[in-house]
Amino acid sequence: MTADVGSVPERSATPRQSQKEATRQRVLDAARELFDTHGYQGTTIREIARRAQVSVGSVFTTFASKGEILSEVMVARLDPLFAEIDRVMPHLRGSTADRLRTMFAIHFEFEAKHVRLFMSHIAAAYDWTLSEGARPYGRNARLQEVIRETLIRGQDVGDVRLDVDLQEVIDLLMSAYAWTYRLVITHEADTKAMIAVMDRQIGLIAEGFAPRS
Repeated sequence: MTADVGSVPERSATPRQSQKEATRQRVLDAARELFDTHGYQGTTIREIARRAQVSVGSVFTTFASKGEILSEVMVARLDPLFAEIDRVMPHLRGSTADRLRTMFAIHFEFEAKHVRLFMSHIAAAYDWTLSEGARPYGRNARLQEVIRETLIRGQDVGDVRLDVDLQEVIDLLMSAYAWTYRLVITHEADTKAMIAVMDRQIGLIAEGFAPRS
């Protein structure tokens, strides 16, 4: 005789778990605001704790470093962006360079309202004290995947050389994208101006990966 096995009921969160999650969310909300207004260097763990109304110890109990906090903030923000990229990219026509231009234009437009926050994401890549769990700009595997998929499609249609080092092209494009944000500081550039600069840089990089005649 086989006994009926019912589904195991889900355990509700304990008060301690609920409090820990509430603290975590307060820290992330406070950090998002501070990174967006003060930048990466201008934001401290102490200030995050003060804004979140928790102790500094509580912050370090939940996160290993400031960089890890920023990584969590950016993951939550970037998910909708990559959902939009995934929706748009399969329907794009034109050359590989034009497809890359569209993809980066979507990125610029997405970050337009929170430029300082994204620049914090870039700045964190140069923080020597980052913990292992931090994922600053450059360690974002999803962005690299989108670029790689675009380049591979370009190889399939014949406008990207088969012998080109795809990772080098990816590195060049990501470097150009991050470096273009300096124009916000040096020239108070708006989104349209940065897209125009990036379009030209993509054209130069494309000359390097185009088939040789």
